[in-house]
Amino acid sequence: MSISSSLNASVAGLSANASKLAAISDNIANSATFGYKRVVTDFHSMVVGSGSGAYAAGGVRTTNMRLIDQGASLVTSENATDLAVRGSGLLPVTTEAAVTLGNGDFPLLMTMTGSFRPDEQGYLRSESGLVLMGWPAAADGTIPTFSRDTPDGLEPIRLNANQFVGEPTTAVEIAANLPATSTVAGAAGTTEELSVEYFDNLGKSESLAISFTPTVPATGASNSWTMTIRDSASGGALIGEYQLQFDDTRGLGGTLASVSTISGGTYDPVSGALSVSVAGGPVEISIGALGAAEGMTQLSDSFAPVSITKNGTSVGNMTSVDVDANGLVRASFDVGVSRVIYQIPLVNVSNINGLESLDYQSYRASSESGSFFLWDAGDGPTGDIVNFARQESATDVAGELTDLIQTQRAYSSNAKVIQTVDEMLQETTNIKR
Repeated sequence: MSISSSLNASVAGLSANASKLAAISDNIANSATFGYKRVVTDFHSMVVGSGSGAYAAGGVRTTNMRLIDQGASLVTSENATDLAVRGSGLLPVTTEAAVTLGNGDFPLLMTMTGSFRPDEQGYLRSESGLVLMGWPAAADGTIPTFSRDTPDGLEPIRLNANQFVGEPTTAVEIAANLPATSTVAGAAGTTEELSVEYFDNLGKSESLAISFTPTVPATGASNSWTMTIRDSASGGALIGEYQLQFDDTRGLGGTLASVSTISGGTYDPVSGALSVSVAGGPVEISIGALGAAEGMTQLSDSFAPVSITKNGTSVGNMTSVDVDANGLVRASFDVGVSRVIYQIPLVNVSNINGLESLDYQSYRASSESGSFFLWDAGDGPTGDIVNFARQESATDVAGELTDLIQTQRAYSSNAKVIQTVDEMLQETTNIKR
C-alpha cells in the first residue's frame, strides 16, 4: 500500500509541477505584454491517512491565482488616449462585438491599461477590440447623476472628428471713457457709438449697437449720458435704455455715481452689471460698479473704448481630446473652447484577485470578486487615471527563471521517485522466482 501511494504521490507531483511550469511559461511569454498580471501556482498537500499503521502518501494538488492587484511600472507614450490606472481601480470597457451589434447592451469588462484610438466610427477602441466606456456629459459639460452600482449609465465613448460646437454669449464686459466736455453747456451733444459682437445660440455672429447721448445743460455741466442698447438679432429693436450719472467730486471724479433704468433689466450697483434680453436669451453687460475706476468713466475730452470682453464663441471644429486624472474627457476646438464630453469612472470590487480573467488583459466580475462600485477617479479607494501612459507587465523575468529552475528540479525528483518505486516493485516481483 505504501509503495503504491508513493507512486501515486509522485505522479501527482509531476502533474503539479507541470501546472506550475505552464504558469511560469505564460508569465515569461507575456513579459512584454502591457497590463499583464502574473499567475502564481500554490501547492497543497493531500493527507490520506494518519493512523498508527503504515503511512500512505496522499500527494499534492495545485491552485492557480492571477495577481491582478500587483502593481507595475508606467511607461509614457505619445497618444493622449493611452490610459493607465495609477493605484487601485480598473477602467470600464466593453467588447467591439457588443458595440457593432448595436442593441444597447454593453457587457461590463475591466482592464488596467489600454491604448485607445478612434476607429472608423469614432469609438475609442484598442487594437485588441476593447472599447472604452464612460458616462456622457450633458450639453453644458456637466456630468449627470448616474447609478454607481450598475453599468446601465455607461456607454462606449465616441469621438466625432467632424463635430462642431458653438457657445452662446451670456456675459459682456465694457470699459470705455466718455468725454466729460460733451456734457458741458454749449457742447455739440455728439452721440458716441459702440458696436459689440456676440454669438447667438446657433453660433451665429450678432451685434449690440450701444449709443451714448450726452445731456447738454443750459449752464454748467450735467455729467449725464443716456445709454441705449439695440439688438441686431431682433431687427435693431431697443432692448435697454439707461441714464448714467458720473461723479465730479475730488477722488471719485469720472466714476459712475448712479445708473437709472428707463427700460430693460435693472442695474446692480455692487456687481456693476445689467441684464438685457437679446433674441436668444438674457445677456449680462458689466459697465462697472458705482465709484469704481473700472468699467465706464467720464474723463477728459475724448471717447475711448478701453476694452470689450465677452464669453461665447463661433462654431468650431474638434481638434484634440484629453483625459485628466479624474477621468474627465475634454474635447478641444479650434476656436479655443474646451468642453467635457465624458467621464471615465474607475471600477472597484471587494476581491480584485477574484475577477474572472479573459483575453487581452481584461476581466469580468464573478461570484468570487464580489459586487462592484463605480467611483470617480481619485475618489474613495481608487487611484487616478494617467494619460499618455501605459502599464508594463508585472512579470519579473529573473524571478520566473529562478522558479523555472526550482520547478525543473522538483519535476526531476518526482520522476526519480517513480523510477525508484518501479525498481522496488521489480524487486518484489523477483521474490517469487
